[in-house]
Amino acid sequence: MKKTLLICLLFSSTLLISCSSPLLNESKNTQTCSTGAVQLTTNFSTGRMDSCKVIGNNEYLITLIAETSPPGSLPINSSPWYAFQIKADQPTPIKIIMEVKDDVHRYPPKVSLDGKTWKLQDYELKGERLVMGLTATTQATFIAGQEIINNQYYVDWANKIKKNSDVSYDILGKSTQGRPIYKIESKGKGNEWIVILGRQHPPEITGALALFPFVETFLADNSLAQNFRDKYNILVIPNINPDGVAAGNWRYNASGHDLNRDWKDFNQIETKQINQYLEQLVEQGQKIKFAVDFHSTRRDIFYTMPVDYGVENSYFVEHWLGALDHHMPDFTVIQKPGNNPDLGVSKQYFSDKFNIHAITYEMGDNTDRTKINKIAFSASNTLMKTLLSDVDHNKK
Repeated sequence: MKKTLLICLLFSSTLLISCSSPLLNESKNTQTCSTGAVQLTTNFSTGRMDSCKVIGNNEYLITLIAETSPPGSLPINSSPWYAFQIKADQPTPIKIIMEVKDDVHRYPPKVSLDGKTWKLQDYELKGERLVMGLTATTQATFIAGQEIINNQYYVDWANKIKKNSDVSYDILGKSTQGRPIYKIESKGKGNEWIVILGRQHPPEITGALALFPFVETFLADNSLAQNFRDKYNILVIPNINPDGVAAGNWRYNASGHDLNRDWKDFNQIETKQINQYLEQLVEQGQKIKFAVDFHSTRRDIFYTMPVDYGVENSYFVEHWLGALDHHMPDFTVIQKPGNNPDLGVSKQYFSDKFNIHAITYEMGDNTDRTKINKIAFSASNTLMKTLLSDVDHNKK
């Protein structure tokens, strides 16, 4: 299966003009696989291979195992993440075989020499095993299911935004393991808030790639964005699960829970702190107006609340996504309305607690990265225009 597509975490927005290196060593992952001359390691943030065995001459078997709660149960969603480095004392052809325990492969392998520019690696699927051959050299090479965006990346991105925009950048709270959960805020003259969430699930990188330009467009130096920020306040919590990101988790936080199933009971400190912060805003006379939660799945889709669910401005999301569909003739907007009060997802939480529309903004795992950027730019612009318009959103 030939793969030659080049991928780089570079966005067209002037707010983020270069890729930050994801090499910060904050991980406690220590899985290694070595024959002496060749080493496979995960001692970097987001690194993950649950077991690695030497099974032949320069041949390695990597097994991926989901973190589950209780132990032995099946994961809620298939997201077999992996990230490791290979290095050799001298150029050495090697074969890597990967298998997923009780699951199937989701992410085709990508390689990078610098952690910034990525390309898809040739591979074959042989039954339930993914097989790839490559050459290990003296220069460490990253292999991962998706591009690596670690916790430090968000800090670097937010600092660039802060330098170019009139926003605040502070710690909202701490994760289970004590890592900071940051918030970015832009405050206008009104009392209505747009809430933007990201990275509840660590491997969902295309959601992150959409969040960055989506937020940057809100904060741009143009009349539309300035008028929008004058009327609406913006709260961005881009990385809700920093523990899971650091550990290379498939789905869970450090306590073994899916945060996007905890927006009803708030048993996890990450969601609990966000809920408390939003409640404080409301107690201060503020109003939550709309919320967007960025994720990834196997296709581009927007999960919405039904127009007859009873939230205010019933047709607002239909008007917005209809405008997005109109402005992007090469992109088909797929909406999937639904509600499940017992599931504990953020979309339902915002609708039930604040009586507002909220959506889950999903980008496909393999959607072209330039297209992700274009969709996000248009989605943000059309959202601002829709919210600033005089259209009656209670009518179809």
